[in-house]
Amino acid sequence: MGNEGVVGGEIFRDPWGVPHLRAESVNGLAYAQGRVTALDRAWQLEVERHRAQGTSASFLGPEALPWDRFARRARLADTARRCWAELRRTDPETAEWVRAYVSGVNDGLASAGGPDSGLSADGGDPASGADSASAAPAAPAGNAGSGSSAVGSGSRAGASADGLAVGAAGSTDHSDGAPAGQTDGGDPASGAAPEFARAGLRPGRWEPWTPLAVWLSTHILFAGFPAKLWRTHITARLGADAVGLFASDGPGTAGSNGWLVAGDRTVTGHALIAGDPHRFIEDPGVYQQIRLSCPEFDVVGIAVPGVPGIAHFGHTGTVAWAITNAMADYQDLYRERLRRTGAGVEALGPDGTWHRAVRHTETVEVAGEEPVEVEIVETDRGPVVIGGPEGLDDGVPEPGEPPLAVALRYPPRVTGDLGFGALLPLLRARRTADVDRAVDRWAEPVNVVMAADTEGGTLHRVAGRVPVRSEANRTRLVPAWEPGHEWRGWHEPPRAGLTDGVAVMANQRGPAAPLGVEFAPSHRADRITALLGRRTRWSAADMSALHMDTHLASAAPLLELLAALDDPAPAAADGPGGPVAGSDAPDASAPAAALGDPVPSDSPADLGAPAGPGAPAGPDAPASPGAPAGPPGGPAPSGPLSAPAAALRDRLLRWDRRMDADSADAAVFAAVRSAVVRRLAAQPAFATAAAPPPYPEVFRPWLALVPRVGHALEHLLSAEELFGVDRPAVVRAALEEVAARPPAGTWGDTHRLAPWRALPPTTPYDEPGLSGDHDCVLCTSPVPGLTDLAARGPAARYVWDLADRENSRWVVPLGASGVPGSPHHRDQQPLWLAGDLAPVITDWARLKKETDV
Repeated sequence: MGNEGVVGGEIFRDPWGVPHLRAESVNGLAYAQGRVTALDRAWQLEVERHRAQGTSASFLGPEALPWDRFARRARLADTARRCWAELRRTDPETAEWVRAYVSGVNDGLASAGGPDSGLSADGGDPASGADSASAAPAAPAGNAGSGSSAVGSGSRAGASADGLAVGAAGSTDHSDGAPAGQTDGGDPASGAAPEFARAGLRPGRWEPWTPLAVWLSTHILFAGFPAKLWRTHITARLGADAVGLFASDGPGTAGSNGWLVAGDRTVTGHALIAGDPHRFIEDPGVYQQIRLSCPEFDVVGIAVPGVPGIAHFGHTGTVAWAITNAMADYQDLYRERLRRTGAGVEALGPDGTWHRAVRHTETVEVAGEEPVEVEIVETDRGPVVIGGPEGLDDGVPEPGEPPLAVALRYPPRVTGDLGFGALLPLLRARRTADVDRAVDRWAEPVNVVMAADTEGGTLHRVAGRVPVRSEANRTRLVPAWEPGHEWRGWHEPPRAGLTDGVAVMANQRGPAAPLGVEFAPSHRADRITALLGRRTRWSAADMSALHMDTHLASAAPLLELLAALDDPAPAAADGPGGPVAGSDAPDASAPAAALGDPVPSDSPADLGAPAGPGAPAGPDAPASPGAPAGPPGGPAPSGPLSAPAAALRDRLLRWDRRMDADSADAAVFAAVRSAVVRRLAAQPAFATAAAPPPYPEVFRPWLALVPRVGHALEHLLSAEELFGVDRPAVVRAALEEVAARPPAGTWGDTHRLAPWRALPPTTPYDEPGLSGDHDCVLCTSPVPGLTDLAARGPAARYVWDLADRENSRWVVPLGASGVPGSPHHRDQQPLWLAGDLAPVITDWARLKKETDV
C-alpha cells in the first residue's frame, strides 16, 4: 500500500527537532507519523523489525543469536500476525489506521536508507528464513549488542561502556525553547542513517503486523517471567525461605516513577502529572517526543518508535495520562513432558493423555557463521522456550526427572489481542472517563494508569490482562501434566484513589498488589510522597526537583552494620584517624549523622537538582573501585577496625546519603557496598547457588548470583538470619578492603551512562557521569558488586500541566533524532543530565515547517 487516501499531512519541527504533525484525517496523520519516524529513526526501526522477527543475527552476528533463538521459539512474529488478523476482524478502523502508519514507514525508509536505498522486498517471515539482510561480517568485538548478563535484561543485552559523546552538563536557561547556539528546528534527518552502510544491508519492508510484533518484542520480558526460573533455582539450592530474601526489583525489571497532584494541591488549581519511565537507555532512544494533530484531536506525547499513536504518556489539551509498570505477573512457565513419535512431538496433558504438539524447524542466519537451525515446539500451554524432548542442550536431567522442557504461556498468544484497540480512543480522549474506557481495552504490559482532566477529574487504576490461576503458577514452574494449573478467566483490574490530593506510583505494592509477586522496594514512592508533602501548592516548574532527588534510603542497613563495628584499639586510635582525603564532610570532628532518613528543609536548594557530574574519568577507570585484599569468601578479619577503616566508617556515617555525581562520599559508599556484595556472594553458604542452571543465555540476567545479591542487599543485611553468614564480619572485611584502596574520585567518575546500541559507534565517546542510584528517585541503576555503569535510567521525563498545555515540559536522554551527526541527535542530553526540561511548544507559529507529506 502506498499513501493513497492518506495525503495532506505536514511536518513541523520545534527548536529541539521534535516532530509536530498535522493532517486532514486520522489515517493521514498515521501515515505522517510512520513517515517521520522512518526519516528520524530508520536504523532503529530496522533493528526493531529484525529483533521482532528473530533475524537480527543476520547482520549483528553471533552475539545477537540468543535473542533470535528466543524470539523464534516464543513465536513472537507469529503471535503478532495472529493479533493482526484478530484486529482486522474485530476493529477494522484501527487496523486501517495501523496500515496507514506502516505505509508511511515504508515510504520513509525508502528515503532514509540513502539515495540508492529502495526497500528490500522481503516479507519478513522467520518461519521460511526469508529476510532482507545481506551477508554482513560478524559484528566487531565489543559490540554493544552483545552485553553481559550483569546489566543486560534479555530484551536488551547489557550496554557496553563505549558510546555517546557528551559535552559538559551545564544548566542553561532555555526558556525560549531553543538550544544554546541554535535558532531553528533544523533537520534531524539531514543524512541517510550511516549504520546501513556499516552493516551492509538495506531497509526491509514493514508488514501491517510489524508494529504489533515490535510492541510484543519490546515488552515480552516486562512481566519478568524468568524470575520464576530464579525462584525455582534458589529454592532447590537454598530452600523456600531464600525466595523472600532475594525478592527485589531485580536486574531485568523495567520500572518508572509517576505522580499525580490534584488541582487543590497546585498553584493553578489544575492537576499536574509527572514522572519518568526507567528503562534501558538506548541510542536511538526508546521513546519519541511527538505531536499528532488532525480535526479529531491534537495530542502531544511520548510514543514508542515503530508503533502508531501515543500509548504511554500523552496530553490532549483537556486530559493527560501517564503509566508506570504495575509489576503484575501475567505469564506462566510450564514444565512439559515431551516425547518424539513417528509423526512429530507429543506433550503429556493434565488429563493424563498425550497430545500432538505443533512442531517445525526454522533457520536463523548468522553473519560470519553457519546458519543455525532452531526447533519450534508448541504445546497446548504455549511455545517451548527452554529445552525440548531431549532436554537442555547442555543440561543433565536431575535423577528421576524427565528431560527439561519449559513452555511459556502469555496472554496475546492465548487471546490474539495486544490491546491496540486502546490506542485510537486514547488519542480521542477528552476527559478521564474517556481514558478509563480506552484502557479497558489495554492488554499488555500491565500498567498503573494515572490521568487528570481540566474539569478536575482524576483516574488511578491498573490496566491490562492478568489471568486467574493457581498461586503456584505465579511463583514458579508448574507441571503441565498435573491438573489445577489452567487459566480460568481474567482478573478485574484494581482501582485506587488519591491520598491528600496525591497519587504516587513507583512500582511498589499499590493497587496492583493482588496481581503481582515481587515489587520494587517502597523507597522511591515513599520519598516522592514525603517530598510532595512538604509543600501545600506545587507548580509545573517545581517537578524537576523531584525527578532529580538522589537520597538513598536503602543505604540504611549497611550503614547500621558499619556503625556497630568496634572502634580501633586505643593505641591505634592515636594514629591517622582523621578525615579521609576527599571526604565531602567539611568538619571531620562533627558528630555522625543520625541513621534515620535525613529530612531536608523545604528550600529550593534542597529540593533542586544536584550539581553536575564530576570530571570524566580516564578510559581505564574501574567500574567498581577497590580490589579485594584477599579472597572475597575467605576468612574475615576479626577484632577492632584498623584506624583507616574506622576513619572511613566515620566518614560514611556523616555522609548525607545523597548519590550525587560530584560526591566523593557516595563513591566510597558504592565501593564498600560492592565489596560487601562480592564477599556475600562468595560465602560458602551460597556456593550451591553460584552456578546458574544452563538455561538459554537470554535468561541469565535473572539467574546470576552477584546481581541478585546486589539488588537484594538491603533484605540480605537486615534479615533476622542469613544461613549462618557472619554479616558484621563480611561488612568489616569489605570496609578494610576499601580503606586499603579507597576510590580517588567521585561517584560520577565510575557511575557513567552505558547506552545500548545495536552497533558500536565508529569513534568511542566518553560517557557522562551520573547522579542517582537504583533506589533513588533519580533511578540510574548500577549493578552493585559487578559494575557502577548505568545501563538503565530515566528514558524520558515529563510534566503534564492541565492548566496550560504549553506549560508542560519533557526531555529524553539523547535527542529527537536517531541519525548520528544530526544537530538533534544528542542536544537534549545536557538538559537531561542537569535536571532541566524542554518546553512543550504547541503554537504552530513558533514551529518551523519542514515539508508536506
